[in-house]
Amino acid sequence: MTEAPAFPPPAPRAMGPVNWLGLWELYLREVRRFIKVWQQTIAAPMVVSLLFLAIFALALGSSAQQTVGQVSFMEFLAPGLIMMGMVQNAFANTSSSLIISKIQGNIIDVLMPPLSPWELTLGFALGGMTRGMVVGVAIGVGMLPFVTLHIHNWGYILFHAVGASMILSLLGILAGVWSEKFDHMAGITNFIITPLSFLSGTFYSIDRLPDNFLFIAHLNPFFYMVDGFRYGFIGHEAALPETGLWVVALTNVVLMLTCHVLIRSGYRLKS
Repeated sequence: MTEAPAFPPPAPRAMGPVNWLGLWELYLREVRRFIKVWQQTIAAPMVVSLLFLAIFALALGSSAQQTVGQVSFMEFLAPGLIMMGMVQNAFANTSSSLIISKIQGNIIDVLMPPLSPWELTLGFALGGMTRGMVVGVAIGVGMLPFVTLHIHNWGYILFHAVGASMILSLLGILAGVWSEKFDHMAGITNFIITPLSFLSGTFYSIDRLPDNFLFIAHLNPFFYMVDGFRYGFIGHEAALPETGLWVVALTNVVLMLTCHVLIRSGYRLKS
């Protein structure tokens, strides 16, 4: 009997410096997570933002037509509500993805593929950023029948929309890595993310704050996200627009590096 010819084993697949296919698949996984339940992840934030708009309109009555800068209060409020919806949902996407994977024990399915810490960080962050952007567009479209959305500078709108969504997406990664149960995540959301977003000038102009509180407000990075985004719509700013650009950009760099270090170390991800 003749022996079957021996074939050489398949050569390992060359990935190159970046595993683009793996990064793309991780990104698609994160996007499909929120698209699959769009009623909860996209429609619900839009409805909540419209409810805020209606409550302020009804509570203020004719006072809602008072001007802030050169626009009515409702036109001033609208960009803040859009930004609040964007950042809260960008944070929710990455934080929920990681904490659910850790609790269910399937985080290994993400750590095992040949993805570097940079690729893992970027894949999760881009997924959260995408959800934030989609929610922002949905809220903006939902507001159009009720509020006039001016466009002062498209560049500032896009920069702060992308930058703010990325910041909260990265914060969601940090929260998801650190948290070991849903109570930890609820604490971060209730005592850090929600207060910072509500006290960022979303519902009011910080120019009206006393000097001491005005200084504290300028220490809140969420303020620069809202202020720069609002400036892109109505041309009204409480801080120098250039300052907001630097704060958003540098915050993203610091958070990206921090997320990379934590994921590379396996902190609370690997047993």
